[in-house]
Amino acid sequence: MSTIVSKLSSVSEQTRAAALAELRLISKQDPDSRLIIADAGAIPYLAETLYSSSHSAQENAAATLLNLSITSREPLMSSRGLLDALSHALRHHDTTTSPAAVQSSAATIYSLLIAEESYRPIIGSKRDIIFSLIHIIRYADSHPRSIKDSLKALFAIALYPMNRSTMISLGAIPALFSLIVKDSRSGIVEDATAVMAQVAGCEESEEGMRRVSGANVLADLLDPCTGSSLRIKENAVGALLNLARCGGDAARSEVAAAVTSGADEGAMEGIMYVAENGSVKGRKKAVDLLKLVVSGNGGDSRFDYLINENPNSRSS
Repeated sequence: MSTIVSKLSSVSEQTRAAALAELRLISKQDPDSRLIIADAGAIPYLAETLYSSSHSAQENAAATLLNLSITSREPLMSSRGLLDALSHALRHHDTTTSPAAVQSSAATIYSLLIAEESYRPIIGSKRDIIFSLIHIIRYADSHPRSIKDSLKALFAIALYPMNRSTMISLGAIPALFSLIVKDSRSGIVEDATAVMAQVAGCEESEEGMRRVSGANVLADLLDPCTGSSLRIKENAVGALLNLARCGGDAARSEVAAAVTSGADEGAMEGIMYVAENGSVKGRKKAVDLLKLVVSGNGGDSRFDYLINENPNSRSS
């Protein structure tokens, strides 16, 4: 393996390209090779290649880093300059970085964060990474796969509560709601609402949500007439609940008003649907949201059977 890695520093572009392609293939097909590749010193060369003007070189390097991130997270995070290189690839998504390299770079961020909580504050402190991911999801010409991978990376970043205010300050809320309102692809909306459910869990979310009428948009997603998937409904419930809990009295009033407005009470019907048919976590959140809304309106006996039932007692 050291022989292949040594070729990454060759003066011959052709030799470097062949080595990159070989490392990508090996790291994909042989999980046991990943730590060996990292220990052989490949990571700094792979990171440096993300600055290359060659799309094929970028793509092979980024894909190899993604493969390594599955089982060799510590060597990646301890490599000086790796996060800067990933940031560079993401930042230039609309100019010099190929879409495939953007996707692998965003997916690497997600892979590093989803299984290792200690990395979340580290990457969350890299405002340029967060800014670039947000720019990708709001950029009109972004590839759908780039948007999905960026949303997953943002979701993983938002799992650390202290990162949420940074995301809001960099424009996450309007970017997410632009996708939720304008994008008709169910998978994109599901991922965007999942991120929003996390971002809503901080005090700063109230003002940001108010500026985009966020509570009303989320309530609309719960209305059966919109045809939203169960996952979207669960995410909307989670976002409204977090907003009500973290945004203060004004936010609680906004949430209650949003879900109870309209003669047909479609949003309330959607919350009840999640409370009866959602995942274990989704059912609990729906019941908690019902309790919050009903208590704020002086009580409503129609929902007693849900509020007083243990949501964990029903099979999923």
